[in-house]
Amino acid sequence: MLDQDPTRRQLIKAALGGAAGLALAGRAARLLAQAAPATASGTERLADDLFVIRIPGEANIVAHASSAGVLLVDGGSARATDAVMKSVASLPGGGQVHTLFNTHWHPEQTGLNETIGKAGKTIIAHENTRLWLATDVTWPWNGQTFKRLPKIAQPNKTFYTSGKLESGIQYGYVSDAAHTDGDLYAYFPQQNVLAVGDVVSNQGWPQVDWVTGGWIAGIVGGLQRISTIGNEKTIIVPGRGPVMTMADLKTHYDMYGAIYDRLSKLLNSGRGPTEAVDAKPAKEFEAKMGNPDEFVRRAFESLWAYVTPDA
Repeated sequence: MLDQDPTRRQLIKAALGGAAGLALAGRAARLLAQAAPATASGTERLADDLFVIRIPGEANIVAHASSAGVLLVDGGSARATDAVMKSVASLPGGGQVHTLFNTHWHPEQTGLNETIGKAGKTIIAHENTRLWLATDVTWPWNGQTFKRLPKIAQPNKTFYTSGKLESGIQYGYVSDAAHTDGDLYAYFPQQNVLAVGDVVSNQGWPQVDWVTGGWIAGIVGGLQRISTIGNEKTIIVPGRGPVMTMADLKTHYDMYGAIYDRLSKLLNSGRGPTEAVDAKPAKEFEAKMGNPDEFVRRAFESLWAYVTPDA
């Protein structure tokens, strides 16, 4: 039976309260000392039985191979299905996929769902992710519509707070709404590896999907939350880009905390999205992260979505 889900309003209040209290001073000088290198395609071994599958143009996929087969954290887009399955088949000690985690609902992560669902295997996601995959979603900023997945492709095992597989793999809800309101992490304690999907991007600015719950303070809160999982030696696999350390995570936390603080001040002084972009609140990070204008606009809009009375 599913745990009782807190209301969206409760999550908004908790996230806003936590984010507002974050210490944000004195960060800029030590941020992003090195740019994240370009991620090569292929398979990166993190442990004897744990791998990152990288396919050009796709989000990172984490694969755990065991005598039971292969567990995947995210499955790439639908167009990458053949490439993903080929990579899975080539893993040492691999086999058929028995479990697929959806870290959130976006099609870049859920394109393998139909294949896995038709095979009768397990698809695990937060309940909010299942709900988004069962409806049509339209982004107002570009008019793009994402059609609901067929029933067979929707997650067939959902949760609200946390869970643990018989293999010892742990998973939990990132309730801060860093990317969407259905983000999850998967932690592999034996290998000390944490897969976080697009809660963290280590290659360019992330998408702030405020239509399905994501917001700038949620990015800050999410980074803080996942930093409490594991230890200082934990390897973090982001949704995009190279793997990270806890020190890297702290750098990102500082950066997004500074941006959040600046955007909050702009909002409180009555500014709008275009004025927020013109204010260049991420200027010192552009050389490392790329042009921030789209990110800043969506991040500012996400503040509106959360703090206005009709959010």
